Amino acid sequence: MLRGSAVTTILAFVLAMLVGGVLIAVTNDEVQRTAGYFFARPGDTIAAIWHAVYNGYEALFRGAVFNPRGKDFATQIRPLTNSLGFAAPLIAAGLGVALAFRVGLFNIGARGQMLIGVAVAGLLTFSLDLPMWLHIPVTLVAGIAGGAIWGGIVGIIKARTGAHEVILTIMLNYVAFYLLLWMIRTPSLLQKPGSNQPISAPTPASAQFPELFGERFPLLDWGFIVVIAATVFVWWLVEHSSLGLRMRAVGENPHAARAAGISVQRVYIYAMLFAGGLAGLAGMNQIQGAVNSGITESIDAGIGFDAITVALLGRSRAWGTFAAGILFGALKAGSFSMQAQGIPVDIVLVVQSLVVLFIAAPPLLRAVFFLPRTDLEKAARARAKAARRRPEPADDKAVAA
Repeated sequence: MLRGSAVTTILAFVLAMLVGGVLIAVTNDEVQRTAGYFFARPGDTIAAIWHAVYNGYEALFRGAVFNPRGKDFATQIRPLTNSLGFAAPLIAAGLGVALAFRVGLFNIGARGQMLIGVAVAGLLTFSLDLPMWLHIPVTLVAGIAGGAIWGGIVGIIKARTGAHEVILTIMLNYVAFYLLLWMIRTPSLLQKPGSNQPISAPTPASAQFPELFGERFPLLDWGFIVVIAATVFVWWLVEHSSLGLRMRAVGENPHAARAAGISVQRVYIYAMLFAGGLAGLAGMNQIQGAVNSGITESIDAGIGFDAITVALLGRSRAWGTFAAGILFGALKAGSFSMQAQGIPVDIVLVVQSLVVLFIAAPPLLRAVFFLPRTDLEKAARARAKAARRRPEPADDKAVAA
């Protein structure tokens, strides 16, 4: 049990929070003041450290999960609904990155796929006059299709030419960004009528997701239900479908999969189509959300790159990515309360980065908590010892002598 990935993930988060606590204490003004006379009255410094760390994480909990200071129950649980609202696009984009990971593709292009999905939806559906029951799904499908097309371009080039997907997706991110920027600066395309700012008109009311629990919880809308459905779909696709079996086979060993008769090139195209579509769904959560002010150049809000972190933390599994997205959504929601306490919001970003760092380095984590090594780590350690003990071969001159 101690060697399991679940324990590793939990301990990575705990260790990251401990390091975050150190940063909170170091940056606190009261701690710095009392540290000036630490040797005279060490109790003051210790108390200041405790209050700084406790107040910081209490604010994080109050802003992300439950606010006991609220005047009624709805106000008290609003932080939890905010966390779920922030998590929805992170989960969708993270699923796209995770699905590509399972096929052995490192998809860095979730940002570009989001932006193209947003652009396609804005161009094709914002001007339509449709009832809500039709306008919402049409906009949603347009955005998903736009992201899928942008991801499919990577899959086709990868399959046909063997070009590396990391380079392709990074470059297409720039293409998508500047293409969207040109669109929202062009009056005949997406720019808001009568404005000279790079922004589009707000999403039509008939295309916005309704609030899930009413106006008192504005950040949680039906987009979260769509994301849950997407998680179920990705779980079924990868774990229980014949296409998912071929995807996992290619991800484990493309040469063996090709020898078994699987079209590796076709699987790459399918994987990037699905990955791009999921990133497009994340973009739709941004523009179809109940709180929306139009398409801007920063509409992706860094979600495309945060999705990589979410997928890594979720071990590239559908439900693991879902849980990781909720965790990061909670950190984002709670960061605003921490900032109100005078704590730099960057500390939350440091905690997120450290979680991924510790997840990516299990031997370091096991060394810190004195956990038993896995069988693979034991075998690697044994091979390293054997290599050190092996005598070096004599050079040619010594042999000749």
